[in-house]
Amino acid sequence: MIEVRILAPPHMRKYTKHIIFLTIFALLILGVFEVYVPYSLAQRPTLVYVAKKGFGDQGIADELAQKGIIKSSLFFKLYLIVSGQHTKLQAGSYAVSASMSIADIVKKFAAGDVIKNNVTIIEGWNLQDISKYFESKHLYSQEDFMISASHSAFTNFDFLKDKPATLSLEGYIFPDTYQLYSSETPEAFINNALANFNKKLTPDLKKSIVAQHRSIFQIVTMASILEKEVRSSDDKRIVSGILWKRIKNGMPLQVDSTVNYITGKSDAGVLLQDTKIDSPYNTYKYLGLPLGPICNPGMDSIMAAIYPKDSPYWFYLSADGTGKTIFSKTLEEQNIAAAKYLKS
Repeated sequence: MIEVRILAPPHMRKYTKHIIFLTIFALLILGVFEVYVPYSLAQRPTLVYVAKKGFGDQGIADELAQKGIIKSSLFFKLYLIVSGQHTKLQAGSYAVSASMSIADIVKKFAAGDVIKNNVTIIEGWNLQDISKYFESKHLYSQEDFMISASHSAFTNFDFLKDKPATLSLEGYIFPDTYQLYSSETPEAFINNALANFNKKLTPDLKKSIVAQHRSIFQIVTMASILEKEVRSSDDKRIVSGILWKRIKNGMPLQVDSTVNYITGKSDAGVLLQDTKIDSPYNTYKYLGLPLGPICNPGMDSIMAAIYPKDSPYWFYLSADGTGKTIFSKTLEEQNIAAAKYLKS
């Protein structure tokens, strides 16, 4: 049998190579264009895209294309493979735009550069206040936050050891400004706030508490009262001295803010009928500190609780509308001051 081979003329073979080369070059140019040139060269608004956990590269690519953020889901997926980042995309909420290239978006997703929110916890807020704040910022529901702040899963912090296990973390969410990721859980935020509290409560402060034969829980509870009752640092130290002195001498604290914690009212004073409520937070009815903290105190109040100031005073009141604290040595002086400074 005779084999017959038909060969293309040399100039045709050369022409074919040129075609292949030009095709590969054109595909490379197309790939570079698709990957590194944004869908829109004009400035486009930023959108929030939520990459769901376990959604996968293809699902993300298809959604970004459907939302008009990228030109081609195919080139998005190809770039992930070529760049070796197809297993590195992280779940979370991202700020993306059609003005960003595929390469920029992939870099952001692979780095976990999710949206961050600045949240500020105000001194004197209780857990209900914090939960409402988070819900207003669309971060957590009130219910989810309160559930997270009510369980005893945060056992890695020594300062919580003397806190009754049945009580929430009221008092320990340290007031400060925090950065939250949009995908961050309430537990993650609480852990950061507790770590901040632990950092503020230095070893020297802990030694001072132990030297006074008091617990951190007692100090936080007292500090929470001072936070609600008094404004200035100096006055807080004097009031701290008064309240610790009352406890030592078996006198009721009779603090309005503890009653307001029961009723949820924000009035400066309390109604006579409210002082008769049967609650372990009612310092009119029961001696000593209330069952637990009534808010989350700042550092000034914590320092005042640890370092009270001795004084001849046994009573105090806050003048209406001024924030000024009036101190009295006797009940008679207190009654005179009340008639003078309180409107009702």
